Amino acid sequence: MQSTQSTPHFRQYMLITGNYWAFTLTDGALRMLVVLHFHELGYSPLSIAMLFLFYEAFGAITNLVGGWIAARLGLNRTMNLGLALQISALVMLLVPSAYLTVPWVMAAQALSGVAKDLNKMSAKSAVKLMVPQDAEDKLYRLVALLTGSKNSLKGIGFFAGGLLLTLFGFQYAIAIMIVILLLVLVASLMFLEKGLGQIRNKPKFRDIFSKSPAINTLSAARLFLFGARDVWFVVALPVFLSSTLGWNHWSVGSFLALWIIGYGVVQSFAPFLTTQKQKNAPDGRSAFLWVVALSIVPFLIASAVTNNFYTEISLLVGLLIFGALFAVNSSLHSYLIISYANRDSVSLDVGFYYMANALGRLIGTVLSGWVFQMWGLSACLIISGFFLTLSAAISYFLPQFKHPPKALHK
Repeated sequence: MQSTQSTPHFRQYMLITGNYWAFTLTDGALRMLVVLHFHELGYSPLSIAMLFLFYEAFGAITNLVGGWIAARLGLNRTMNLGLALQISALVMLLVPSAYLTVPWVMAAQALSGVAKDLNKMSAKSAVKLMVPQDAEDKLYRLVALLTGSKNSLKGIGFFAGGLLLTLFGFQYAIAIMIVILLLVLVASLMFLEKGLGQIRNKPKFRDIFSKSPAINTLSAARLFLFGARDVWFVVALPVFLSSTLGWNHWSVGSFLALWIIGYGVVQSFAPFLTTQKQKNAPDGRSAFLWVVALSIVPFLIASAVTNNFYTEISLLVGLLIFGALFAVNSSLHSYLIISYANRDSVSLDVGFYYMANALGRLIGTVLSGWVFQMWGLSACLIISGFFLTLSAAISYFLPQFKHPPKALHK
């Protein structure tokens, strides 16, 4: 690994990672700003969910096409394009509150969704190039560290969003984030290497769809895994904490921030929780067993909330357990997709996989607003449990071996 760290590619990867971290921080803050601000304006839970509809839908399209674009043009261009689009989305939200209609905010969120997934795809694809082909344990640790640190920063972004809204109001908070991202974009344009991750043999557009059974299976499992999280997390949970339990913006933002930060920390340590003493990398069986354990938790939380069994305590403790188990599952998936991906066209495989991830978030986001508005938080948690059960059933068919064969990750 030491020789890998001295290569120009590794230094470029570190630049991309720093870029990705800064973007994630502001993206998390924006998510919390939008949810809390529009709830304060009187928007219904379903209307708030609809604000994120294009964010997730365009994210899915971006992942599918973005990997193909990166393979042809280079990861540096997709990263810089993502930053520019996020700045544009934030500028759209600087208009007076009277002009912040649902269609306008949905359009801004569409740009933000494209931006976020261009950044994610670029960073996750780059890690494949940093590790020798036969060093699966090192690959797992590096992927877990990148993913976990990113989510911890997203949690800090949630905290920052609630704080900025409380201290400065919506528009000044947006302006502060624009300045931060402009500085990051300037540094990125100056220092990122041209052509990183670019393929000499230009892939055809039809190559955006994965032909690997392992990647297709993992993508389907990922769709239901993230749908199971967002069906309660995006809208239902913050609105429930605010409207039913009476929490203020600062409390809601702080709790969700701490949840995400803890989630990211657990992701970073997932290799120590899921591998044996001989340091074998995990396989499909690991993904199956961990999602089975996770699937039980939402049903238990729903039962406690429905029966008013110390509702606040049961909810908070249950969500902490859910977050820890979900973090391990997410980290396992993030490693497996990088391991399964073809080394010569990693952005294509990663893009297809994160397209399924975005579709799961899209389904979860819409259901989060609609189901919560119609039937409440318990119903959202029950649907979460069923989604996780489906993810477990799909994960059962993932390849079960300690080191994925070279045919899966040439």
